[in-house]
Amino acid sequence: MTKTLHPDFGTQWEGAPIGIPYVVVGRDQPRVPVRFTDAHESDPGPYPIPPDAPIEGGPQGTGDRHVLVLDRDRWVLWELFNAHPLGKAGWKADSGAVWDLKTNQVRPPRWTSADAAGLPILPGLIRYDEVVGQKSLDHAVRFTLSRTRRAYLPPASHWASDLRDDDLPPMGMRLRLKAGFDLSGYAEEVRVILRALKTYGMILADNGSDIFLSGAPDPRWNDDTLRQLRRVQAKDFEVVEMTGLVTE
Repeated sequence: MTKTLHPDFGTQWEGAPIGIPYVVVGRDQPRVPVRFTDAHESDPGPYPIPPDAPIEGGPQGTGDRHVLVLDRDRWVLWELFNAHPLGKAGWKADSGAVWDLKTNQVRPPRWTSADAAGLPILPGLIRYDEVVGQKSLDHAVRFTLSRTRRAYLPPASHWASDLRDDDLPPMGMRLRLKAGFDLSGYAEEVRVILRALKTYGMILADNGSDIFLSGAPDPRWNDDTLRQLRRVQAKDFEVVEMTGLVTE
């Protein structure tokens, strides 16, 4: 069966926002404690998380439950995986990472982040304000695959598989839409996304459904229009040359 792109973002599905939400705060946002299941590979709290911070999948979500907080004053990004609020006691999460967006920061070797590949999540999301507002998406896009290799490609820093098959993709692998792919016949906002996939490509960041593109939910998305992305097939991409592959 031919694999096609799938927009893993949009408006709502079964009452929950589609995609990975985020919240923007200022330097005055109070910091709260975070209790980590995997404290060894997590950046310690406290984190400036509002009590009503949006959770991936909604408050009752059973998926990855990412929480992303961007401090617009300090240019710092705070991200949690499998986050659950604890009321006045703060939050609990499986893992967390703090990113200084003023630097070209990477995680320590073989460390995870709030994402399997050890990468930041927010910079790889497709956002409505970029695509429709600015009509420009100037970064690579986060995507997932169901089967990956026990290996990673920097700037990724972590693998999430026990499979050693050399034919499987490593975390951090970058795919790029072929330069000759015809963009005619697509809606304007879809063409913005496809142009970015030609220029910056997409980076494998997590295990999940095959070729699901990550984005932020927004009630202004047109879900019917975004479905045009499903016309793009895996064969329309090429693998960017991989150097510095890390294995056992």
